Amino acid sequence: MSSAVSPDAMIQQLSVTPARKLTGQVTDVLKTLSPGDFATQSCDALDLEFSGISGDRHGGFTRKSGGREPWYPRGTEMCNERQVSILSPAELALVAERMELETVEAAWIGGNIVLDGFPNLSLIPPRTRLVFENGTVIRVDGDNAPCRASGKSIAAHVPGREGLDLLFPKVAKRLRGLVGYVEKPGTISAGESVTAVIPEQWIYNPA
Repeated sequence: MSSAVSPDAMIQQLSVTPARKLTGQVTDVLKTLSPGDFATQSCDALDLEFSGISGDRHGGFTRKSGGREPWYPRGTEMCNERQVSILSPAELALVAERMELETVEAAWIGGNIVLDGFPNLSLIPPRTRLVFENGTVIRVDGDNAPCRASGKSIAAHVPGREGLDLLFPKVAKRLRGLVGYVEKPGTISAGESVTAVIPEQWIYNPA
């Protein structure tokens, strides 16, 4: 006999966090000079299409699966929910402190948009909409797990320090920002405001 909680009972037991809105500001926008680059560079504006940032490393409607998707054979073509990398200056500063570095720059780890004013940016939940001042919308897929490739890029900017490639994934968990995809195209520039439209949240427990 099934011991699963009935739908009505489960709904009654839910602890729900209401939907809310938070407002912040774009402090920098960046992109790669070519799809083969890992590090990004600041630019005047980001032109976002449904396929992401044109010419950027992570642009495109689809992408190839990698180590983040062990349920697929590596190289499987899949939907690209990682078109844009979004970072927080406060979280980057904390990562730098943990790595005993003066700074970790968004450009070093392939960031596209730097947002200030959002506490614990990396913990903003999936399905959140980032609505920019001019109407552009990015849908948050989730937090960005830190990888060794980013650590290697940091190490390339800090000569003389050994082991930074392995240290970064250890200290940057849930501080590496967010990834998302373009829900409504447009142009984003530094200095404009952005509103995070955070959906109602709850913990799913089928037991």
